[in-house]
Amino acid sequence: MKQFTLIAAAVMAAAMVVPAAPALAAGEASVTWSVAPATADGPDGRAWVEQKIAPGDSVTEHLAVRNLGKTATTFALSAADGYFTKTGRFNMLQADQQSVAAGTWISVVDDVLIEPGATAVIPFTISVPANATPGDHAAGVAASITSSGTTEDGAQIGVNSRVGFRVMTQVTGDLAPALTVTDLDADYSPSWNLFSPGTVDVSYAAQNTGNTQLTFGESVDGVSTPRGDLFPGDSRTVATEPIRTWPLGPITMEVAVESTVPSDGSLAVAPVTRSVVVWAIPWLHLAVLLGVAIVITMLVLGRRRNSAKLERLLDEARAEGRQEVMSS
Repeated sequence: MKQFTLIAAAVMAAAMVVPAAPALAAGEASVTWSVAPATADGPDGRAWVEQKIAPGDSVTEHLAVRNLGKTATTFALSAADGYFTKTGRFNMLQADQQSVAAGTWISVVDDVLIEPGATAVIPFTISVPANATPGDHAAGVAASITSSGTTEDGAQIGVNSRVGFRVMTQVTGDLAPALTVTDLDADYSPSWNLFSPGTVDVSYAAQNTGNTQLTFGESVDGVSTPRGDLFPGDSRTVATEPIRTWPLGPITMEVAVESTVPSDGSLAVAPVTRSVVVWAIPWLHLAVLLGVAIVITMLVLGRRRNSAKLERLLDEARAEGRQEVMSS
């Protein structure tokens, strides 16, 4: 019996195109498609959907699915909770993962058959529960297909590919953006070149403790670095680029983390500043100085020994001279 393997591949972006059956043996036509936010008339140029909805209310949106392949294809439609990956890219839960939040608020038909070259506009409804908490809630909608084929070694393989976009729902009510910084740490790495500084690596964890999406970044040693976005409740561990530092003993590294609310620039978020002390001990320089000190000490001691030996020889010569004079 041949083994069948299912591989999931997901791309969450507007108007992105992916092959549905990569790395499969020839024999099945490749299918490509795009998915984008739309009105009832067609794609409207948005990158993703953003809606402000009161608890208990619902809004109808649309997605446009275009079949770029050469055969009529049935696309499965789905919605799921959204999240940011560790690298800051948006994604939605896989089909075998159960949504428990905003992904469950979206209703859409199960599938749609689209002729080659055609575009289908499909409505979907966002229904916010009456007890939903205020703030930003992330989900995604996608169109997918599962294709199958045979690898070079004869194994059957299935690939579930999907393309979709983000659906951001902001439940109306009091918005309270907040960011906390924890686990601040710094490590010093010396250089093996006496004439080059070492480096300090700084890391910290940023957590969105408010109820709005945040865009954040930090400033360390005068260098500002954007870090992307965090949904409410999300956290991300951040490591800075190595900071060139001379080993001058204890060094205080100050990290200033700032964040903004991308959906509402008028909402102020208090910046967070933390500091950590790292010891930058010049071990190599100290070792070289110790070596130089040892060499100098040995030279001084050697000179003293030579001087003492010379003094003894002179004393002996003088004594012999006196004895010769006295015996003559």
